[in-house]
Amino acid sequence: MNEIIVYTDGGCSGNPGPGGWGIVVIADGVAKQLSGGEALTTNNKMELSAAIAALSVIKNTPSFAGRKVIVNIDSQYVKNGITQWIHSWKAKGWKTADKKPVKNQELWVQLDALNSSMDVEWNWVKGHAGIEYNEVCDQLCQQEIAKFR
Repeated sequence: MNEIIVYTDGGCSGNPGPGGWGIVVIADGVAKQLSGGEALTTNNKMELSAAIAALSVIKNTPSFAGRKVIVNIDSQYVKNGITQWIHSWKAKGWKTADKKPVKNQELWVQLDALNSSMDVEWNWVKGHAGIEYNEVCDQLCQQEIAKFR
């Protein structure tokens, strides 16, 4: 098993409000946890930030080069955005189907660049369903939010 398994979560207390994200990157038998947050942000920004952080860690780890990455994420917004919607957003000059600017474009651009440079499979997982590493990510996220309260 040469794959790298990733779990991510992001969230806010209030939307907007203080937010946090957490990731677990599992490779070569080691599960590494990272987290971060912002004093005033949105849930979607934190979900995107988690995915960006995870893929950035992988991209910046030379021994991970060329390996398949499986991202387990509980955000339909991020999963559908990066696997489906982004193609039409880019074709339409970063406009949505109703011709409005795509929200969080700067984060989508970052995520797209990372995603395009790797072999990534995106899997949606149900949040708060007892999935071990998804729960760890949620705990990391909550710890970050608490720093801003």
